[in-house]
Order: sequence, then structure tokens, then C-alpha cells
Amino acid sequence: MSIVKHQDLGVLAGPVLLFGGPYSNLHAFEALIGAAQGLDIPASRMICTGDVVAYCGDPSATVDAMLQAGVALVAGNCEKQLAAHALDCGCGFDAGTTCDLLSAGWYNVANTQVSQSQRDWMGDAPDIVSFTHGGQRFAVIHGGVTDIARFIWPTSAGHVFEGEWNAVEAAIGPVDEIVAGHSGIPFTRDCAKGRWINAGVIGMPPHDGGQQTRFAVLDQGRVTFHTLDYDVDRAVHAMEQAGLTQGYHTALQSGYWPSEDVLPPDLRRPALASG
Repeated sequence: MSIVKHQDLGVLAGPVLLFGGPYSNLHAFEALIGAAQGLDIPASRMICTGDVVAYCGDPSATVDAMLQAGVALVAGNCEKQLAAHALDCGCGFDAGTTCDLLSAGWYNVANTQVSQSQRDWMGDAPDIVSFTHGGQRFAVIHGGVTDIARFIWPTSAGHVFEGEWNAVEAAIGPVDEIVAGHSGIPFTRDCAKGRWINAGVIGMPPHDGGQQTRFAVLDQGRVTFHTLDYDVDRAVHAMEQAGLTQGYHTALQSGYWPSEDVLPPDLRRPALASG
């Protein structure tokens, strides 16, 4: 395993807002900042699990908004790839799947718009962020430590969580809870060593047929998932203006991803689970 870049935020007192995947959805990120202000949570207690840039139409502006807000960021695969001037997003989609084919469109837009200084910021992002809250030590990662683009679902096998937990602790020492992102589905799961929290993403609905996206708040040992309302029509318009009309723009409206082949069968819509 390569050397893991680790940032320790120390003790965070008060509610902590956890979120993932702004996905170039500037309007969703701006709505999140408004929601955080409504909850009286400052940027110093907000942590993003990565993939600031992805499917939507405002990659450069979303990065600028993140920078201006001063939110802590864990590097996602999109940050890694853009920082390296790579030719694809490194999302971990199987070659030839619909998600793999669609990713080429938005990645090309992002790769054109993102500046070198923004890539430098992405390249400086840590692989793991840790903090202490309520006497518990938390680690924040993107997908996994063994594979940054690993899709870990609420229904994944126990050994998947155990293996990643061991990898986190090999890198930064014992932790009580792990916060992750990448998969786009918010959930918590009790594991052998502690609780695994996926904070969800704010840039795309969690494949549930609704337009609202999700973020999580950690407070006094409890994790609550919150819905995020934002200006979907303006976000769709930004995608259309950028030429991103391959399917993710309609996902913002329908609440369903343009392809379910990235999902395990047990998380697909029933009519498609056997496809």
C-alpha cells in the first residue's frame, strides 16, 4: 500500500456536518452551506468525503465555493485523477457499463474547466481525516483505503467492512467509527469494531425517486440523515449549458440514476434487479 496522507482535526466540540459528493452541483453546495448555517454548524465542523467534481455542470465554480467555505476535504478518486491530469475519473465502474460510458462525458467537461491551482488543491487533500468527538475517534475516508474507488454498500459482506477497518487502523491507529462516501447511498452499519457511517452525497439523489439529496449530522453520539432541498431546475440548466445531457441531468429530476448496473441487485428497483 502506498503512503497514506493523514490530517488530524483534533477535538471537534458540537455537531459535525458530514457530506460527500458535491459532484459539480454548485446549487446543492450553496444550499448545504445555508442548511449548515441554519443548524449553527460552522465550516470548521464540516467534512466532505470527496468527489467535489463529477456529474453536474459547474465543476470550477463548485471547487471555488468549497475553497471559499474552508470545509475539510478527504481526497476522492475524482480529486486524485484531476490532480494527476488523468484521462478518466477512476470511479471504479466496470468497463463497458453504462456508468463507465457516461462518465467520459462529465469528466471531459471537468478536465477542461478545472484550473491548475484547483488541481493543486485537490492533490494536497489527505487520504484520511481523523477527529475526536464525544470521546470517540473517527476516521473519514472516501470509498476505501485498500481502493479509494471501492463501492461499499449497506448490504456489502461483513468481511468488506472488516478489511477496510483493518486498513484504516494500519494507517493511523485505532478508531471507534469510520465515515465514508463514494457509493452515494447514506447508511450506518454496526461492525465488529464500531460503526460505519456513509454520509451520502449532496450532488445526486440516493436513487430513491426523490429530488432531495442527503447529508449527515453527528451530535452527541447520534447520526441523523438530513434531506437537502436545492434549485434542481437551475442545476439541470447548468448541465444542459455544459452539454451534459447523457442522463445524469434527468436523474436530478427523477431521483433515479441513469443506470443501475453499478448497484448490487438488492439495491436496484425490483423490476430491474434481475437485469
